Amino acid sequence: MPEPLYQPTSAAALAPDRGWYHRVAEAGSRQLVERFVVPIRSGRAWAMRAGQVARLVAIDGPQVVDFNAWNRHDPRERFWAARTKQLHGAHVGVFDRLWSCLPYLRPMATIIGDSIGYGIDADGAGCHDLLGTRCDPYVHKLLTGHDFDLCCHSNLVRAVRPFGLAEPDIHDVLNVFQVTGLTPDRHGYFVKPCPARAGDYFEFFAEIDLLCAVSTCPHGDMSRPIWGPDAADVESICRPIAVELWDIDPTLLSGWEPPPVADYRGNHGLTR
Repeated sequence: MPEPLYQPTSAAALAPDRGWYHRVAEAGSRQLVERFVVPIRSGRAWAMRAGQVARLVAIDGPQVVDFNAWNRHDPRERFWAARTKQLHGAHVGVFDRLWSCLPYLRPMATIIGDSIGYGIDADGAGCHDLLGTRCDPYVHKLLTGHDFDLCCHSNLVRAVRPFGLAEPDIHDVLNVFQVTGLTPDRHGYFVKPCPARAGDYFEFFAEIDLLCAVSTCPHGDMSRPIWGPDAADVESICRPIAVELWDIDPTLLSGWEPPPVADYRGNHGLTR
């Protein structure tokens, strides 16, 4: 069996202190400071400080959630789904980290809670997907010939506008609660029904000040085909999600600092 290409030799950032993050995840060491519900087929953005925890909750049952993140003070630094996939895996879980794009390349967040714990199933599929990206109206028009505004891309565009961002700022997402894999014949991307139940959650610790945005995917729990003759625009498979923001006990954060940006100081081989 081939080994993953990206094997660290000295990258401590890929091996966080699991004991410390486990203590951060314990409910007794933190305080709920905000909670809001994102309705079906919509989006919401929020700012959070480094050292806070965000929890995404499937409050009414299975629902896929598309997630974007930026440095709150410099949106040029944003979540890099492709590199996160290479560093950790096509599906992420507890103690994996969400990495930012070049030239910053640092952990933006560390996953500290996942009530589903899906693993890899008999079809080679996993949960919390980095293989795919957000649904968007452009691909929908390409495949069907019809305009369709109910897409995660559009939800995220609307969500970030109050924070001064625009459509070009939307980027590849983490598909929370989404089960995906690749077919064995052509390695085609497939999706399976969402396994989340009411109360299931996915949570992360903010390593830097973040602007986050989520979309409650208009395809809901992925139990109906997205494309093709059997595709259906059925709101009955769509459910809201809750977002909770938590403050951590300050004593637990003593000595912790946000990670610095990458310390590469080369000139990319430029001679002039």
